[in-house]
Amino acid sequence: MTTPQAPATTFIIHPKTRIGHVHYTVANLDRQIAFYRDILGFKVHWQDGQSAGLGAGAEDLLRLTEVTGAKIVRGTTGLYHTAFLVPNRMDLAHLLKRIVETNTQIQGFSDHNTHLAIYLPDTEENGIELAWDFPKEQWPRTFAEMIQRNRGFDPYELLNELAKNPTQWDGLAPKTQVGHVHLHVGDIEAGKRFYREQLGFEYPFNQLPPPQYARQMRFFSAGGYHHHIGTNIWNGENAPHPPADATGLRYYTAVLPHTEALDAVTGHIQKHGIITQTVPEGIFLQDPSGNGIVLTMAS
Repeated sequence: MTTPQAPATTFIIHPKTRIGHVHYTVANLDRQIAFYRDILGFKVHWQDGQSAGLGAGAEDLLRLTEVTGAKIVRGTTGLYHTAFLVPNRMDLAHLLKRIVETNTQIQGFSDHNTHLAIYLPDTEENGIELAWDFPKEQWPRTFAEMIQRNRGFDPYELLNELAKNPTQWDGLAPKTQVGHVHLHVGDIEAGKRFYREQLGFEYPFNQLPPPQYARQMRFFSAGGYHHHIGTNIWNGENAPHPPADATGLRYYTAVLPHTEALDAVTGHIQKHGIITQTVPEGIFLQDPSGNGIVLTMAS
């Protein structure tokens, strides 16, 4: 089913908006740092007391804060996965090789036709998607086409890239970024109103998913990307918010390209009566399912 975009008078977030770092509450900071550093090749950018910032050498991609007594709580809203997007196929092959060498758990492989994805958990069950985008001109033209062509892929075929062109792996590729976040929500329609009508993200491919999928998941993007934010109700409709002592997502950042773009989206959400809080990084708010977001500006 094709659903046209809202009229031109409807607010649309700046097309150069992207996802920045994610911030997790963790139960064991040292263990989480070791996982991301020693297996996935993240660099530790900084560590200060019970918090740390990790990434690929430039801006942080992941921040971790240890909270004494924090515990894993399942069946709530919160993070489904964070997608760390590498710049080329060879980078994804190196990551897969490293995962195999370290006997790290893998949950699955997918060819989404927009990107290849390897799924795995970290040591505290936060979902990870390691992703590489196909060139945009190769993407499907419709959401239905993407769903129909979605399939697994042969990991050995990806590993063969390294056999054909062996190169030294020096850790996470410098241009790695957070491609998207995928969230558990309690109400799929409330999530749609928040992300599309209030924050101003658009539907990828200018369409809803086919009806059988739209009832359980939605995707949102800026500037024609395949998606920056995903939502689903796979932890149940009306899933509760996580308790204060849960591990997992504290917030993710949505990075606007300049002051005017940040002011525009902030002004729009305030017109809708959404409660915001000024924090050092920008403007903090929560979606209807309690998932934290910081609107910030590119440095």
